[in-house]
Amino acid sequence: MFVAFALLAVAIVVEVLSTAALPRTEGFRDPFWAAIVLAGYGVAIWLLAIVVQRLPVSVTYAVWAGLGTAAIAVIGVVYLGESWNPVKVTALALIIVGVVVLNLEGVH
Repeated sequence: MFVAFALLAVAIVVEVLSTAALPRTEGFRDPFWAAIVLAGYGVAIWLLAIVVQRLPVSVTYAVWAGLGTAAIAVIGVVYLGESWNPVKVTALALIIVGVVVLNLEGVH
């Protein structure tokens, strides 16, 4: 199970980095960055397909979506100049709590 979660973590990192690179594609008019983003998404989905062979798809997708969303929101604020506000902080906290609760429920 450790390997599955490690692969899931790698998949999330690759997907988040690919998403963070999306603005550089300039609407997919820059072929270099478009290829980087598409390759990253391809690797992330391939890893996710491996993970769901070992973990329940519901837990896998909840962790993938929740942590990926939270991570890209933080990257948006820290590196892409997006702003924080109380609603965004509360929403991210709820996402993280939801992922934790789903994982705890999945243990039973």
